[in-house]
Formats: sequence, structure tokens, C-alpha cells
Amino acid sequence: MQLTTPDWLILAGFLALSLWIGLRVSRKAGSDFSSFFLAGRSQPWWLLGVSMVATTFSTDTPNLVSDIVRRDGVLGNWTWWAFLLSGMLTVFLYAKLWRRSGVSTDVEFYEIRYSGKAAAFLRAFRGVYLGLLFNVLVMAAVTLAAIKIGSVMFGWSPVQTVVVAASVTLAYSALGGLQGVLLTDLAQFAMAMIGSVAAAMHILRLPEVGGLDGLLAHVEVRDKLAFWPSFESMGWSDLAPVFLIPLLVQWWASYYPGSEPGGGGYLVQRMLSAKDETHALAATLLFNLLHYAVRPWPWILVAMASMVVFPGLEDIQERFPHVPADVVRNDLAYPAMLTFLPPGLLGLVVTSLAAAYMSTMSTAVNWGSSILVNDVYRRFFRPRATERQLVWVGRLFTVALMASACAVSLVIESALGVFQILLQIGAGTGLLYLLRWFWWRINAATEVAAMIASFSVALLMPLVGGGLDVWQRLLVGVALTTLCWLPCAYFASATDEKKLVHFYRTIRPAGPGWAPVARIAGRAAGSSASQSLTVPLAASAFGSVAIYGFLFATGYLLYGEAIKAVAGLAVAGLAGVTLLRLWKRHGR
Repeated sequence: MQLTTPDWLILAGFLALSLWIGLRVSRKAGSDFSSFFLAGRSQPWWLLGVSMVATTFSTDTPNLVSDIVRRDGVLGNWTWWAFLLSGMLTVFLYAKLWRRSGVSTDVEFYEIRYSGKAAAFLRAFRGVYLGLLFNVLVMAAVTLAAIKIGSVMFGWSPVQTVVVAASVTLAYSALGGLQGVLLTDLAQFAMAMIGSVAAAMHILRLPEVGGLDGLLAHVEVRDKLAFWPSFESMGWSDLAPVFLIPLLVQWWASYYPGSEPGGGGYLVQRMLSAKDETHALAATLLFNLLHYAVRPWPWILVAMASMVVFPGLEDIQERFPHVPADVVRNDLAYPAMLTFLPPGLLGLVVTSLAAAYMSTMSTAVNWGSSILVNDVYRRFFRPRATERQLVWVGRLFTVALMASACAVSLVIESALGVFQILLQIGAGTGLLYLLRWFWWRINAATEVAAMIASFSVALLMPLVGGGLDVWQRLLVGVALTTLCWLPCAYFASATDEKKLVHFYRTIRPAGPGWAPVARIAGRAAGSSASQSLTVPLAASAFGSVAIYGFLFATGYLLYGEAIKAVAGLAVAGLAGVTLLRLWKRHGR
């Protein structure tokens, strides 16, 4: 497939715009650490919310959704839809707490919450683990998706795709810092949404697909339309992996980028960049609305259409014989469908995919380098480094992270495989990340035990649990990890009293979990504090119902089930009104 001149002009114009933005803000961004990595802590909620969702709109996301739908039907999307529950807790429980903390990165949290050498060890270890190893793996999965798109749509080799995809992103990320990332994210999200919707509309009109009605009636599709499980016809072995485990366990138990229990990663970076606590909360709410309720259906429709055009992997291989057999997986179906686009529209969609790649990678390299600079380099090697030195070291780390991710992308095979690995590595740590804000007994030893346990289980599980399904491995990981860290909360050395009091006074956590510390700090912690925790929990619940209602109402509307669509909108509306009332109380 070849891009025509109009296609190249669309792509070149967008790349030029991204570079121009990076150059335009480079001088201001390079003035100090806060400007380069936190955009001066002065950003509005709407820009931050769009940036969050643009970052999660990466090239591997539609590929992942295609993989899920082709395997398990629309119902399989609960494996990531369930993370909305964690996301809404982040909105109403944790966004304000992160903003109050005053830290520069989420890893710096360890030394404001815990004390002694254990806290310093945690900060150093998590700095390298998250900023380098974990972050590189995520970026490699994103780059792998770009490689598959390049191989299918243009016949490019993996190295060609990597060089083209990474160069412009690296340039504006290293120049403009977070401010450049935020501004380019705004244009990139708009481009990515336009491209995904336009692609879905054209693909539905393909003769092979036969329009929306033809798609929904097709034999390959009609049994995979449901997004609610059938408890009568589906057994435990069918329900558990695609619905029950994600909804009952996975969302609170696992750490995954963009859906960390209690917030984390680049979401925290955006919260810390907000003007104030209210902007941090509103930004995170906007992110969850766009991420779960607005974006999924164009991807799902294309994934279902791919089951009509390419029922099996052998059909994809037959159409693209130049693609190596070990690369042909279900996630290749999305870029395979894009090859049916005409000139002009093809350029728009290719540009939208480039935008999706750039927004995710630019955020990842900026966030990762911020941790390596702030929590490793400055904290342990050069505590007296000047602001200019920190910025330049950050730019060097930006280049190193991008190069490392591109190298790793050449040896992995599928985005879903990486997704499952990351879930397994973080299995059992999520509850700890939720509780450490609200329970004074959580200490540094609990975090060390959880990290060692979850990582050890992830390494050993393929050897001793080879006969277990992925969801069964997740449950085992959660149980073993929790059994390892929970006793430490009671029996390991407690955090220094002065540190606890300072944290309590700074963060002002609600609920009874800090009652002993509150008495030492001279504040009452009882019924009033417990009551204040009830409102954000209720707001989280109604917010989840509102977003799920809108998501499923859209699905029913596409399916032609008008009554169910209206019912979904009614549920979403009632939950939204209740949420607004609770939000006013929460704001006070």
C-alpha cells in the first residue's frame, strides 16, 4: 500500500505542527525542573484531562481491543472497562491528596509517607523500576503496535518503522518538556478521534461488511455482541476471566499504567501540574469520561468488521504474506482493516495513528525521565545540581528511554501479552496503594514485601503454575502477595511518629484509619472524619454508574435497541445529577 501526495501532506503537516510546538515552548520549558517536568504547576483541568486521555490513546490500544474482541467478543472488554472503578476512586478520593502532597513525582511520595533507610531504598528502587524497566516495557508495547501498522500498511521493516515513529516524538519531547507534551496532546487527541471515527464509518460501508446491519447479523459476529454476560448459559470458567475477575478483583488488586489504584504514573504527573486541587479532580474526571464512555466503540466496530473480512489468522497471513508469521496475531487485525481506506482518508487515519503513538510516547519519556532525574539522579547522586543541569540530564534520559523502548519492541510479540505480564507483576499490590493513604499502619516494610512477593510470583508462576489460566494466576498472585505484606503492617517497625504527624497534617486524610496519629497531632478523628469519607465513596459509585450507563447506551443505540439505549441514558442522567450534588458537598 502506498500513500498518495495528499496523504503525505496531511502527515507532514501534523508532524511539523508538533515540532513547532516543541520549539515554541522550549525556552520556557528549559528554565528549571518544575517547568520542564510539571509545566509550572499552573495547568487548567481541561488541558490536563485531554492530555491524560490522549496518552492512553496509543497505537497499541485499538490493536489490543481488536485482540480482545476477536478472542472473547465485546464482553472481553471488561478486562479494561473494570478499571473505571479504580479511576473514579482516583477522582474523588486521591486526586486532591496527590495535589496536597506537593511532591514532584509519584515516587517521591515514599519519603514523605515513610521514614528511614527503607523509605530511601523504596524511592531508589521504584525510581529505577518504574522510570526505567516498567516504563520501557510499556513504551515497547506501544512501539510494537507501530511496527505492525508499518509492516501491514507500508511493508516497512521493524527498524524502518521505529526510526520514523520515534524521531519526531523524541525531538519535541526533549525540547518542550511537559508543556510541549500537553499542547501537542490537545491536537493529537482531536486527530486520533477524527481518524478512528472516520475509519470505522468507511469500513462499515465495505461490501464485505454490508453496513452496520450486515455486520451485526453476520454469523462470525452475532454471537460476540453482548457486553453483559449470560449467567444462564455461561459457566464459571467462561465468566471468570472476562467478567467476574476483572470486576471483582482486578481493578483494585493490580497496578497497571493509567489505571493504578490510588493513582500513579503520568496521571499523578498531570494532577501535580494542575493549578489547584479542584483542577486536579476535574481533570481526572474528564479523563475517565473520555477514556471509557467516548472512545471505545469505533475500535470495537472495526474489530467486529475484521472478523467478517479476516475470520482467522491464516486469512490475515494470506493477504499480507510479507509479514513474518510470528507477528501475525489477532492484534494485527486493526491495521489490516485500515488497508481498505482510500487516499486522503488513509492519510488522515495514518496521521491519527501517528498522533496516538506520539502522545503516549512523549508522555512516557517525560514522566520516566522526571523520575530518573528527581528520584535517582538528584536524590542520590547530585543533590546540589542546578536547575539547568537537571533539565539537560532529563533530556539525556529522554533519549535513552526512547532508544531502549525501540530496542525492546523488536523482540516482543503482542500487546495483549505485555498487558497480561504487567497485570501479573502488579497483582496484589493494588490494595496496598489504596490503603496507604488512609491507614497509618502501612509502612515501608509492607511496600518492600509486596514488591518482592508480586515480582517473585510473576517469575515463578510460568514454572509452577503452567496449567493455570491467566485469571487463576492473577488470583494466586493477589492472594500470596497480600499474605506477604499484610503481616508487615502489624509486626514490622512503624513509620517514625514525626513523619506520620507531618503526613497527616499535610494530606489531611479522611476516615478512622489515622485516629491514633490525629490524637497526637491534636486533631479530632472520629465521626466527622469518617463521614467525610462517605461522600467521595458515594460520588465514585455514582460516577461509575453514569459513565457505564453512557457507554452501554451508545452500544445499544448502535445495535438498534432503542428502548435499552434510552434506559441506559436515563440511568446515566440520574447518576450524573446525583454525582453533581455530591460533588458540591465534596467540594466544600
